[in-house]
Amino acid sequence: MFCTSVWTQSSRDNRLAIFVFTVTLFAFVVESQLTQYIQTTLNYRHPFLLFWIVHSSFIVSLPCHLLYLTFTTPNSISALLRGLFLTITQHLNGLDESSSVDSTRFPVKKFIYLMLTLTAAITMPALLWFAAIEMASVTDVTAIWNTNAFFAYLFSVKVFGLKWEAQKLGAVMLATVGVLAVVYGGSTVSSPSNKVEEAAMTFPKSTGPLVGNILTLIASVGYAGYQVYYKKYVSLPSALEFAEDYRPLSASEDPESDTMHASAHLDRSGQFTDSNETVYPPPFGLYSNCWTSAIGACTLAVLWIPLPILHWLGVETFSLPHDPTTVGAIAGIALTGSIFNAGFMITLALWGPIITSVGGLLTIVLVFFSDIILGATETLTIWGIAGSATIVVAFGVLAYDMFQQR
Repeated sequence: MFCTSVWTQSSRDNRLAIFVFTVTLFAFVVESQLTQYIQTTLNYRHPFLLFWIVHSSFIVSLPCHLLYLTFTTPNSISALLRGLFLTITQHLNGLDESSSVDSTRFPVKKFIYLMLTLTAAITMPALLWFAAIEMASVTDVTAIWNTNAFFAYLFSVKVFGLKWEAQKLGAVMLATVGVLAVVYGGSTVSSPSNKVEEAAMTFPKSTGPLVGNILTLIASVGYAGYQVYYKKYVSLPSALEFAEDYRPLSASEDPESDTMHASAHLDRSGQFTDSNETVYPPPFGLYSNCWTSAIGACTLAVLWIPLPILHWLGVETFSLPHDPTTVGAIAGIALTGSIFNAGFMITLALWGPIITSVGGLLTIVLVFFSDIILGATETLTIWGIAGSATIVVAFGVLAYDMFQQR
């Protein structure tokens, strides 16, 4: 029997999406603090190795989600995977009722191409972020990083053909002023914390924060491009991503079963054939976590290659951590990094790059309070606070407008 899904975009769906987004915000803050802690307090400064470990850990997203579903639903892993493969095939091949039999083959080349491009697109901003976090304060890096909402709006207008609006343009200009306040005001007035100075930074005291802020700004632009690229070419329609409330339907109940029944699962040649059970559409977030795991697998398999090259060139000496504290901190960064990126991919598919990026501005407030709790308030300047507040107000206008349209 072929099984499909019917769903309603109920309040439970929205609550689940908001819960995922909230966890994502806190995970980002913890990841930021742990990254600075390990590179400054513990003096373990190997940004590329940290990046490779953290992004390779993304590979656990899909297995963990499948394991969770096997314990909380009556669906088997094979049924979930068949539905996932079917969804990927239909989305990447653009299947419709008139599609040929050949077009139901799993798009291996397209899948690998998207996996490689997504990995490359997320690698550049991430590396810049890891490098910047040891030069500038966590608050400044977080504030500038979250201006990717501004660039995501610009790219979205161009890519998705949105109309320019005076209200949004005004908010963009206000946000730009806020960025300048954080970059120049924060860099010239503040200096790295004593812990950063003790770590023997190679940049002058007045230059290090500025360089870190510039690197973060470049990373922000690249990350905005990654978000728009993912939304346009990879993510599913929102209705499919919201498929949380579903029940199995028999083939006789499904009006499209004749078309889809022949695409139930893959045989050895890559062709979909009949199956006893297929969960379609995939449960909430499973499709997004598939791509998150794909990025992790690509990172694990390919991006270890620069490690010996960087070691040989003397750019970054390869050295594994030797004390339990450092190992635990790295594990914490990997865990929170995986949670952040998995949650981000889910909310990006549901809400789009603009709304997701705007919501990410809440990390500024969370990092502010975490700095106070950790006693690092000296890194917060008046210019930095004012600039952060301006950014929040500006993108708050964009967020309100977006939610009104929804």
